[in-house]
Amino acid sequence: MTIAETALEIPTAESLIAKAAAMVPALREGADQTEEARSVSPQRIDEFRAAGFFKILQPRQWGGYGMNPEVFYRVLMELGRGCPSSAWCLMILGVHQWEFGKMDARAGDEIWGEDNDILVASSYAPVGKAEKVDGGWQLSGTWPTSSGSDHARGGAFLGAHVMGDNGFPEDLKVFLVRREDFELIDDWHVVGLAGTGSKTLKLKDNTFIPDYRTHSAVHYTQPEGDLSYKLPFNQIFYGAVSAVIVGMAQGVSDLFIEHMKPRQNVFVGGPVAAQNPFVQEKLGNAILLIRSARARLLQCLQESTRAVEEHGKVALEDRVHYSLDIQAVAKDCFSASHMLFKKTSARGIFLSNPIQRQLRSVMVAANHITQNEDDTSAQLGAYLLGQGLPPGVYELPDVAALSQQQ
Repeated sequence: MTIAETALEIPTAESLIAKAAAMVPALREGADQTEEARSVSPQRIDEFRAAGFFKILQPRQWGGYGMNPEVFYRVLMELGRGCPSSAWCLMILGVHQWEFGKMDARAGDEIWGEDNDILVASSYAPVGKAEKVDGGWQLSGTWPTSSGSDHARGGAFLGAHVMGDNGFPEDLKVFLVRREDFELIDDWHVVGLAGTGSKTLKLKDNTFIPDYRTHSAVHYTQPEGDLSYKLPFNQIFYGAVSAVIVGMAQGVSDLFIEHMKPRQNVFVGGPVAAQNPFVQEKLGNAILLIRSARARLLQCLQESTRAVEEHGKVALEDRVHYSLDIQAVAKDCFSASHMLFKKTSARGIFLSNPIQRQLRSVMVAANHITQNEDDTSAQLGAYLLGQGLPPGVYELPDVAALSQQQ
């Protein structure tokens, strides 16, 4: 009996989210150890696997649940409250299962034909060199920050520009590379998300990648099959990053409330911290920012899902708006987190206080390329003013037209 033929009981979304919420205390307790190890433990990955989290987005033909990404986002929002590094690794290693639904089925068959629990890492930065050859591509290069790569027995998705004869990028492609074709360089020494093990990945020179193990990160495709995989690639990946950040910020607010409820003011005659109107005001406004970011992110996904159900795809105009909605999440969550951290005063700066770990994680996550609200704000503004969109961001560029402009 093949994996595809094996009967699988698919849990409810509510049960998966409840499992994630129940893990928060243990995740918080182990977060310091994860940071010190600079990598999530195999035991934690096994716990996520046993809970079914890696199957949420995995296509059903390979034994997954094939659920809407909203379920995955909500799980990430819970786990991020406990251990940002662990939640980040689940996000990276778990969103790739959805990516296989965008690709030629031979890629999934090759990775999961015998073991559908195998995980795949990634580094999408287009820093590699790709050359078209008969039947595929020759790929070479070194890619930074491959989160969770210690646990990726299946290999990694790597990004590279496909260059035209005139020197312009024709596409940004993603290449699925097998684990035996690269080495990991342990250089992950950072200020936040220190436990993600985001090592540098060095590929063997001129590694051959068959065509069926590639896809475009720019060209919006609507493959056959479940509606979930007709959603835009960048929206789902970027949104997953934002979902983890929402969870991290929620963790800051959780800890702040626990910290402030019993705290006494050291100055004579001052109120207890919980009675201080400025503490109350900062908490209320921080919660507003976090909840607004969360609601906006989920609304984008819900509207996109309806668009796919009704029209088969998400319209370009909507994708441009959603891009900013998603990429501004970190700005709001960092503002909220820093607002609360400031009110902890000197007590918040000690390494023994977990609120500083949550803040550092939000700060680092906010630097991720998927949270670039500055450029995306300008893109949306230019689009609404009739100035068009930058080539190669939402659609494949018109290389001939770009050449004529030079």
